[in-house]
Amino acid sequence: EPGSRREESEQRRDTGQDGGTVYEATKLLDELCLLSAQSLPLMDTSEHFQVLKLLGEGSYGRVMLVLHRKNGSPMALKFFPRESTRLLSFLQEYNFSLSFCSHPSLTRALGIVYSTPSHYIFAQQASLFGDLYDLIQPEVGLEEELCQRVVSQLCGALSHLHSLGFVHRDVKPENIFLCDATCHWVKLGDFGKVSSRSGVFLGSTVPEVWYSSPYCPPEAEVARGNQDIEPGTDSWALGILTYAMLTGTHPWAETSSVDPVEGAVVKKRMAAAPQFTCFTPLACSFFQSLLDPRPHIRGGPEDVLRFLGGDWLMEKEKMRLEKERKRKQKQHSEGI
Repeated sequence: EPGSRREESEQRRDTGQDGGTVYEATKLLDELCLLSAQSLPLMDTSEHFQVLKLLGEGSYGRVMLVLHRKNGSPMALKFFPRESTRLLSFLQEYNFSLSFCSHPSLTRALGIVYSTPSHYIFAQQASLFGDLYDLIQPEVGLEEELCQRVVSQLCGALSHLHSLGFVHRDVKPENIFLCDATCHWVKLGDFGKVSSRSGVFLGSTVPEVWYSSPYCPPEAEVARGNQDIEPGTDSWALGILTYAMLTGTHPWAETSSVDPVEGAVVKKRMAAAPQFTCFTPLACSFFQSLLDPRPHIRGGPEDVLRFLGGDWLMEKEKMRLEKERKRKQKQHSEGI
């Protein structure tokens, strides 16, 4: 029974039975960073790679699609400006992606790491079909079948990270990359905000804007970084992401702080809230599991797999969304 599994997991953490795994993983990561810092070569990007196009950019830097000049392999190069990037943060993200992201739905580094006078750079698997953000139509979302494919794969990816004692902390559409046009293969990426459960941040610290994001859980707003990071952080984000995929909107403009004592009341009211009436009872149970305001009760990725396979949208809502989707496609084709 899912609740029992969560209680057992909590007991393991309380008694330190999972502590060895967390300690060993973070210790290994520290050792890998030390080794790679001692052998970080200075290279000319254009000498070894043919740059094709920009794949994405953000506060961290940018990602370029390239071809390896020697073997012709396509890959993505992630560029971090030296003036705004700590070497340790860069090496932590690189070694984490290289050594801990063996799951097929996690973006993995390729063992190529170097620097230029202006940037730190590493190579990673290239996802040639963009990211999930570009696929989600505002106010419309994705077809339910595609949504469930994404959720299924992310559950596996997050369960893998959690089993090693890590929390992603930045699950959102922009960080989910597509390997095909119909979401049969997606990859969770961008490990710059990964944390161990003991609260050791591997990459950059959380920006202030994250605390007002729908993907931020209620307890993070209360604690403001003064507590251990729990896997429930990713569960909340997965629930918000699923809502966004199905509807093209968010259930709330921002996460409000919820008193854990009131959590059960809030959860009970969820199914009756206007923004959830378009979902079937199965989908409401899914959201109640992942969006429980009480982090110690919130379901984990492995718990929500039982909600896959059935209908999530009420038939009337499916018909409305399909009609709206066709209308937008027609407008797009006509250049309106």
